[in-house]
Formats: sequence, structure tokens, C-alpha cells
Amino acid sequence: MMNKKQQIEKRIQQIELQLKKLSQSSSGAEIEECLLNSLIMQKAVLKQELKDLSKKPVLEMLKKIVPRKEKLICDYFN
Repeated sequence: MMNKKQQIEKRIQQIELQLKKLSQSSSGAEIEECLLNSLIMQKAVLKQELKDLSKKPVLEMLKKIVPRKEKLICDYFN
């Protein structure tokens, strides 16, 4: 059974494969562009989840206690 980190890494690889296939066709259709943008967003979210998994639990508990700002879309692309 795969742990959460392995599942996320596998899903990222699947999305990268889909992105590669889409970029090869590149007909420029609006639907393809929307799908491409959606896949890029999904990949960014998964990468952020993977990064969050590697953080230390004690530090995360402290961050939950301290008020934090709302997450912006640009936070996923750091």
C-alpha cells in the first residue's frame, strides 16, 4: 500500500504525462487551453501538498495557533 507521499508523486507524474501529450497536439483550441491550465493548477496544488508533508509537525502546530493570512493562488507557484 502506498503512503500519501508516494500517491502524490504518482499523481504528479500522471499529470506531467498528460501535459506532455497536450503540448504535443497544440491545436490551440480553447478547450485544450482550459484543460492545460487546469492540469497546471492541479500539479501546483499537488506539489504544495508534497511540500507540506515534509514540514515538521511541531512547527505546523505553532503556525495553526498564530493567525495566518489567506492563501493566494500565487502561493502555489513558489
